Amino acid sequence: MGDEIGGELLQRVRSGDEDAARQFFHLLYPAVFKIVRNHLPAPHTEEDLCQMIFAKVFSKLDQYSGRMPVSHWVSRIAVNTCLNEIKRQRSRHELREADLGEEERDLLARVADVTRDRTEAAADARELVGKLLTALSPADRLVISLLHIEEHPVAEVSALTGFPQAVVKIRAFRARRKLNLALQRLTENQKA
Repeated sequence: MGDEIGGELLQRVRSGDEDAARQFFHLLYPAVFKIVRNHLPAPHTEEDLCQMIFAKVFSKLDQYSGRMPVSHWVSRIAVNTCLNEIKRQRSRHELREADLGEEERDLLARVADVTRDRTEAAADARELVGKLLTALSPADRLVISLLHIEEHPVAEVSALTGFPQAVVKIRAFRARRKLNLALQRLTENQKA
């Protein structure tokens, strides 16, 4: 992400060049959008959160030290912004079948149906995983998303989140266990 961002472009953005700012935005937007999509707090739209992130990036650009690639710095801002928005919601609850609407219950039934087309089943499974992830704490959801959905190595997840590598591994282990239990409860309720 953003490897094309050189010192000259960055300097032009810092000096207020609007064309450079647009180019900077277009180079980094796809990666920021991907982060937002994987960590989206419920009441936000992806575009709103991306705008919030880029507002922070542009307002803090003078704080960028150059010790890491600008793309990592922007990723860190995106991840932290998503985490902060999720923390504001703090209405964590255990996901139960009773909490699901009719559409979600149908989705669960479709995912459990082994006779379905693989492409459709995979799409439904991704949707179900997204719903299950909402039962995790914001930090656990972030670690699972970065490790298993975006497939970043542990060291990179550690760098992006600021968690030590051991903490990343422990959070991932516990979060996977919570997801398995939540899925077991949902499928048991579905069979009953």
